Amino acid sequence: MNLEKPSPGHVADDLFRREGARLVASLAANLGPHRLQLAEDAVQEALVRALQTWPYRGIPENPAAWLTQAAKNIALDALRREQTWQRKEAQISTELERWLTRYEPADEQHLADDTLRMLFICFHPQLSLEAQLALALRTVCGLSSAEIGAAFLTSEAAIAKRLVRARQLIRDLSLPFAVPAPSELPARLDGVLSALYLLFNEGYKASSGQCLVRESLCHEAIRLVTLLADHPLTQSPRTHALLALMLLNAARLATRTDDSGNLLRLHEQNRSAWDHAMIQRGMRHLGQSAQGESISEYHLEAGIAACHSTAPDDASTNWPRILTLYDQLITLTSSAIVAMNRAVAVARVHGPQAGIAALDAITDLSKLETYHLFHVIRATFAAAVGNRSAACHHFHQAESLATLPAERDFIAQRIRELAKPQKSDP
Repeated sequence: MNLEKPSPGHVADDLFRREGARLVASLAANLGPHRLQLAEDAVQEALVRALQTWPYRGIPENPAAWLTQAAKNIALDALRREQTWQRKEAQISTELERWLTRYEPADEQHLADDTLRMLFICFHPQLSLEAQLALALRTVCGLSSAEIGAAFLTSEAAIAKRLVRARQLIRDLSLPFAVPAPSELPARLDGVLSALYLLFNEGYKASSGQCLVRESLCHEAIRLVTLLADHPLTQSPRTHALLALMLLNAARLATRTDDSGNLLRLHEQNRSAWDHAMIQRGMRHLGQSAQGESISEYHLEAGIAACHSTAPDDASTNWPRILTLYDQLITLTSSAIVAMNRAVAVARVHGPQAGIAALDAITDLSKLETYHLFHVIRATFAAAVGNRSAACHHFHQAESLATLPAERDFIAQRIRELAKPQKSDP
């Protein structure tokens, strides 16, 4: 067995991916939200120093604490350079004092969690929702421009431009980039929930890297939505519905791949290994979400997840109910992804030919042409109706677009299966 220790560079990079966003939020909370850019720069510089020093001095006993302290030192050095000690001694002393005393909320209506506070800051009403989401996902959640682009089915360059425009607008309008008052939290809640929904999705099915699942992102999203569900000003039915959706899906995380990292489809997963306590918790929150008078996308998606999570086996899955929920969902959103997933339900209820027709009927079909799962689904339907050439074409398209090793291996296996002689072949 190979027990080779990870390199210092690998440790630093992994640590940054897991803790970078939280460290930025913590720094900005102590420095003041108006110094968000300084917080980001300090964390980036701390990583650079780790990559420069750890290979020679060794990995510190507590890498996370080292990175945190380095970022703090860099930020404080920048503050001292920015303003002379003689003229600004009182102001700097105040900054240092705030640094040493952690923020304590004045009452239960304030947000105590640094990450949540930074998320609500990002959703300033004078920014467009697209800019708000990009800023929150990049700055607070730590997703790359490429990962954000994958979530919106757009390019990394487009997201980078969106971020530049958002930051420029903040400067041009001199926006009061500050923690909103408790009375302002409900108005910004929908944006924050959207960001956490996308953060969870990136963890549930990563868009880059070596692993299909990034559990740490899923659990961080669940932690933050749980705090919102417990807060008197943000415990809305939508919040409980989103938490239910996350819990019901996260209960299956451990079974989404086998011991070798190979992708397992839902019908191949060991249902006895699902986290049934988490499923029960998800169902409780789904019940709490029914207290309101309106229904959201999160309610419907949680209902779909509940159908899968509570079915004792694949054959018992209530696909007609799932299709009904997708029919309702498609009236609330114009998402091409939702329409694509609905086509799967159509095929399970009415057959693969009906599934193909549902794919063809998608209005924004061009958005899906560069999405590998669209071609996997199309290939699966084609194979089911006996059109092996079309199935091979779409599987090869999917293989060229897939970014994760587990996905490429899964698609390659489907191609090999299609290449095997069928019983009807001469």
